[in-house]
Amino acid sequence: MTTTSGAPATPQVRAFNPAVVAQFAGVTLIWGSTWIVIHSQLALVPPAWSVAYRFLLAGSVLLATCLLRRDLRQQLLGFAARDHGFALIVALMQFSINFNLVYIAQRYLTSGLVALLFALLLVPNAVLGAVFLGQRLTRRFVAGSVIAITGLALMFGRDLLSAGHDRAGLLTGLGFALLSVLGASVGNVLQATPRGRALPVTPLLALAMAYGSLLNCAYAWVSAGPPQINLSPLYIGGLLYLALVASVLAFSLYYRLLRNIGPGPAAYTSVLIPVLAMALSTAFESYVWSPLAAAGAALAIAGMVLALSGRR
Repeated sequence: MTTTSGAPATPQVRAFNPAVVAQFAGVTLIWGSTWIVIHSQLALVPPAWSVAYRFLLAGSVLLATCLLRRDLRQQLLGFAARDHGFALIVALMQFSINFNLVYIAQRYLTSGLVALLFALLLVPNAVLGAVFLGQRLTRRFVAGSVIAITGLALMFGRDLLSAGHDRAGLLTGLGFALLSVLGASVGNVLQATPRGRALPVTPLLALAMAYGSLLNCAYAWVSAGPPQINLSPLYIGGLLYLALVASVLAFSLYYRLLRNIGPGPAAYTSVLIPVLAMALSTAFESYVWSPLAAAGAALAIAGMVLALSGRR
């Protein structure tokens, strides 16, 4: 699932530096394919336990990395009690509420549609940033956001108005996806506060994922019963991909990208990710495009491009 960090906005290297291109391409390809992998796991293990396993593994790897590297170990051990409290809140919003709702939403919607909805994370990010961080909203950003939301309305309008479609299921999926976006947005804005910006990225991410895994295990046990696992190559392979590649590697690439070119240019990954996700959904989930849905998707992506071009 994309984030907004408190990384410095001033680029430190040229945008077409090979390392930057590799980081941008890696984030886009990994997160663009994440949605279809999540969808493949839904029928094998209760979603709550899949989320718990994902961040238990990812958090363990990051914590081990911090403990093995002297500089990161010193940063981690330097966290005060209030810093751990901050990491716990980020864990609740970003790695617990957000991801549990994403997995539930994909029971009702195709992975590509959820990815496109999640690309609109930039809208609540900007609104919450304006309210709590004093960041200004430009007219271009507001206009682009309105266009993008209109495009999404066109995409889902056909199914909502169709008498033969499961409207209740569609609305349920939309509701869970939008609540997930809101949870992720709160987690993003927290990282952009003075408290979040003062904390080193890797130890904070390691603690947040570790705390998130504990919260997820508690929720999974209450909602789905004792731990359940599927040892098939499909499930284990998907779990390793989501934990090690989509969580540990992709977040690390994304934070480096933020520091290299700034959060504005890096945010354009959110335009390309749903394009790849929708293509995979069409190929593997048999999503059928209507002219209205295709026009809505194009309008949503164009709106996001316009909004990002007007984002401070």
